[in-house]
Amino acid sequence: MLSSMTGFGVGRAVSGNEDLHVEIKSLNHKFCEVKVRLPRELGTLESSVVKKVKDRLARGSVDVFVRRSTAGRSASVPTVDAALAREYARALGEIARAADINEPIRLQDVALQPGVLRLEERGVNLEQAERALDLALGNALDALCAMRRVEGAAIEVDLGARVSWVERVAGEIRELSPRLVDDYRARLNARIAELLEGGMVDPQRLAQEVAFHAERTDIAEEMTRLASHVEQFRQLLKLSEPAGRKLDFLVQEMNREVNTTGSKSQSPLISERVVALKAEAERIREQVQNVE
Repeated sequence: MLSSMTGFGVGRAVSGNEDLHVEIKSLNHKFCEVKVRLPRELGTLESSVVKKVKDRLARGSVDVFVRRSTAGRSASVPTVDAALAREYARALGEIARAADINEPIRLQDVALQPGVLRLEERGVNLEQAERALDLALGNALDALCAMRRVEGAAIEVDLGARVSWVERVAGEIRELSPRLVDDYRARLNARIAELLEGGMVDPQRLAQEVAFHAERTDIAEEMTRLASHVEQFRQLLKLSEPAGRKLDFLVQEMNREVNTTGSKSQSPLISERVVALKAEAERIREQVQNVE
C-alpha cells in the first residue's frame, strides 16, 4: 500500500511533572529532511527526535514542533537574591539614620527593590521530559502515518486507473502497427504502378522497400518494454515499503518508450495516441511526486 508524503499528526504525554505536546507535519521532498523546534531546555534531545522520525519515515520534509509545560505547576518559580536583599536592608537603614527617620524597615520595602525577587523557569527533569517526549512523539507519528496511508490509498487507486488506461491505449497502438505496414505496401504498389503508367511492378524490389519501411517503423520492442514497465508499476503499487523513487524511475522509462514510438511512427492514428500517452505519463509523474 502506498503512503503519501503529506500529513499531520498530534501527540501529548505526561511523565511526572513534565507535560509534552508534539505536532508533526510533512510535505513532499526527495529525501527525508527533519527540522525540530524544541524548548531551549530540551535542546539536547533534538538528535534523538530526528532519529525516531527517520526510523518511521523514508521521505518528506518534516517539521516537528514541541511544547513543554509542567503538569499541575507553573512553568516559572519566584527566586530570591538573599545577598541583594541584605544589601538593600542595610542601605535603607542608612537612609533612615541619615534622615533621622525612626521607622522600622518593612519586608515589602526590601522585597520591592529591583532584582530581589525574580521569576525563573522551573528546572526541567530531563529523564521525565525525555520519557514524555518519546510517548508524545510516537503518538504524533502514528497519527501522521495514518493520514499518509489514507491519502496514499487514494493515490494508489488513481495511479492504478491511469496505468490501466496507458495499457489499453498501448494495446491499440500494437494492433494498429501491423496493419500500417500492409497499408504502406498497398500505397507504394499503387504509386509505383502510377509512375510506370500501368507497367509491371518488380515484386522483389517492392518487398525490399516494404521490409525496409517495416524495420524502420517497427515499434514492437518499445511496446514490449512499455508493457513490462506498466506491470512493474502495478507490482510496486502493492508493496508495503516506500516505492516513490522506483515509481518515478518507471514513469521516466515509460515516457522514453512512448517518445521513441512517436519518433518511429509515421501514422496519424498512432501519433494521436502517442500524444495522449505523453500527456497521461506527465499526469502520472506529477502524482508519483506525492508518494513516499
